[in-house]
Amino acid sequence: MKRFKNLFVFVLGMALFLGFTQFAEAGKLGYLDLSKIFDNYQKTKEFDAVLEQKNKDYEKDRNIKIEKLKEAQGKLALMAEKEQEKMKADVEQMRQDLIAYDQAQRTDLTKQRDEKIREILLEIEKIVSEFSKKEGYDLILNDRVLIYGDTTMDITDAILTKMNESYNKK
Repeated sequence: MKRFKNLFVFVLGMALFLGFTQFAEAGKLGYLDLSKIFDNYQKTKEFDAVLEQKNKDYEKDRNIKIEKLKEAQGKLALMAEKEQEKMKADVEQMRQDLIAYDQAQRTDLTKQRDEKIREILLEIEKIVSEFSKKEGYDLILNDRVLIYGDTTMDITDAILTKMNESYNKK
């Protein structure tokens, strides 16, 4: 049993060693800061501004609806009993409409944001692939999986420059 364990450790060690030497011979390596590229990409900044304006417009409309609801609730206390029943139904409808409006707007904004994020990430992937092929890179890593990387292997700024140049040409 001890021989088997020693043989297993030896075989595992050799496999790791051979795998590492193959990796070391892989060629040109690089890494990038995906968050920095995403956040500083001009298209991302422009979309963030558009999304921020849509969110402000939504908040403005929502606040108007809330004020109308509060106003109706305030009037409710001043009405006669017979009028209150009809007004209660109207107030409840306004409340339900506000909830539906909130849900629809948030869903729409989230959907737009997710679609744009997906689109931008695909553009980043495309530019990185083209850059890697052109510059002879065999492997590009995201810096989130790195424990250490020599700064000479960081291609973040080069990729970001390419992306913004490409976007500005459109």
